[in-house]
Amino acid sequence: MRYIGNKNKILPYIEQLIIDKKINCENYTFCDAFSGTATVGDYFKDRFKIIANDNLYTSYVMSYARLNTPNLKFEKLGKDPFEIFNDPNNKLYGFIYNNFSPGGSCRQYFSEENAARIDYIRSTIEKWFNEEKINKSEYYYLIACLIESVSKVANVAGVYGSYLKVWDPRSVKPMQFIKVEQLKEKTLFENEIYNKNLEELINDISGEILYLDPPYTKNQYSVQYHLLETIALYDEPELKGKTGARDTSSKTSKFSKPGEVHIEFERLIAKANFRYIILSYSSDGIMSKEYIESVLKRYGKPETFEFRKFTYKQYLNSKAEKDEKHCEYLFYIEKKDNMDDVNYSSPLNYIGGKADMITFLKENAPMKIDRIIDIFGGGFNVGINFNANQILYNDCNFKVKELLEMFRNTDTLDLYKYIVSMIKKYGLEKGKKEPYLKIRELYNTQPKDKRDPRLLYLLILFGYQQQIRFNSSYDYNNPVGQAGFNDRILEKLISYCRNLKEKNVVFMSKDFDDMWEHINKNTFIYLDPPYLLTLGSYNDGKRGFNGWTEKDEIKLINFLTKVDKKGIKFMLSNVLEHKGKKNELLINWIKQNNFRVIEYNEKARKSRKEVIIINYSKEGSDD
Repeated sequence: MRYIGNKNKILPYIEQLIIDKKINCENYTFCDAFSGTATVGDYFKDRFKIIANDNLYTSYVMSYARLNTPNLKFEKLGKDPFEIFNDPNNKLYGFIYNNFSPGGSCRQYFSEENAARIDYIRSTIEKWFNEEKINKSEYYYLIACLIESVSKVANVAGVYGSYLKVWDPRSVKPMQFIKVEQLKEKTLFENEIYNKNLEELINDISGEILYLDPPYTKNQYSVQYHLLETIALYDEPELKGKTGARDTSSKTSKFSKPGEVHIEFERLIAKANFRYIILSYSSDGIMSKEYIESVLKRYGKPETFEFRKFTYKQYLNSKAEKDEKHCEYLFYIEKKDNMDDVNYSSPLNYIGGKADMITFLKENAPMKIDRIIDIFGGGFNVGINFNANQILYNDCNFKVKELLEMFRNTDTLDLYKYIVSMIKKYGLEKGKKEPYLKIRELYNTQPKDKRDPRLLYLLILFGYQQQIRFNSSYDYNNPVGQAGFNDRILEKLISYCRNLKEKNVVFMSKDFDDMWEHINKNTFIYLDPPYLLTLGSYNDGKRGFNGWTEKDEIKLINFLTKVDKKGIKFMLSNVLEHKGKKNELLINWIKQNNFRVIEYNEKARKSRKEVIIINYSKEGSDD
């Protein structure tokens, strides 16, 4: 059967990758999540247990036939169905004849003779099944044989979106009812076959190897194969248009839509309960290599990531177009052992953010946390990465709070569409001043309570060093920068927004000393205040918000002293030494209270002594 994206030619490359990674184990479960005609599952069914899934019913039927083939003796039936169905005199003038042949319509998908034979075969298969003359496996196998046979005489160019205006010579020949082609006869296990959207199924399946071969382009398979769906389902749907297409809206794949595919792919990899992930994709696909790699490395072990590329001419036949620009991709990664090890980075490039310190902070936090307050939340890199029953975000910069609330409350697909449409509408490019100033003016001329945080985020993306800066009237005043919106930022945005939506986060914008009503003994407090020794643009008092002075430092020390006396655990990030200067206030306070200091020893931060200060013992800190 001719099928878009069929992997016959690339099977050796997939097999070699499996062998190279030493995951060619017979007791493994291999999930072919976009099974199509079950080519991949069929190839590996003699060494793995196969889980096959596809949202098209045609694919479900083909997978059932190729992966769980019956013995073909048809004992209850007592006769050979192939002999009956190859009798050219057995005809029925039914739905296919009346709607997809010149016999009853202007459509010429099939000759009149072949259409009548298709109607007879399909109705007979249904009749035999209802009369229990054939079992479930035999039923699906015979339907699959009909689909295989139909593909040999259909008057189409390859898919069924439309028919040819001139009859193809092969389409007017009498149809032969043939057996389903199989790559391997031996099946190691009874395999699981599903006909679901993968986003619904992924939470219910598990195994060792997840193989993904999603649609690459905007073409919807449900539209391209509508006629085979009608034959397989035998449901006589309402038809529309010149092509007689059925309503396929329920079968629309998110993987064929920009934005939706990015969101769904990220969620799929995050939720997949499989140890190894292999992805086939194309250089012509909607998702970029960079986006795919970012997603895989977030949820997988980065050191296990591998990317292989094959030009089409390496595996297509000599008649195919040989274009070096068009390549087939294979991605591989081993998932992290524990999803608690996955870290999410804020889509806000917040100065002083702790994205690179998350693992270090989590390793030194109390083992069990019921509630956490990220009291100087900033871009919200820290609090969001803890698994607590409740996460409280606080920052005096209410504009940042509004941005984060927007990420949580706005549908991520709608946000993606907004960003893409605005970039296109205004011609935004990195370093391009005029369009940037237009949208900055658009934002600043709106009433303060009507200013759209989505537009503010767009300004930040294209602004100088992606800073969040305002004048005293809270007009955004950052000049244009050399950054913009790319696929790595998109991956960060999508993964962060999904995680944010799934957690119980409360947003606040208060002074830290006004937080007492939210603090109790079940609360763990994380603090990342502005640092006296490393004054940055976000805390210099010149960006529409108050700065940080020695007076504020003393106020913070008094606050934490009170926290400690109440028996509440805290972790404070700060810098004790920088460029020869020392924070004597902080150093003396630590000594007086015998707090524990743990230094962050990363090369990137060697120019300063960055530490965390904790008031609990790391061992047994869940007591």
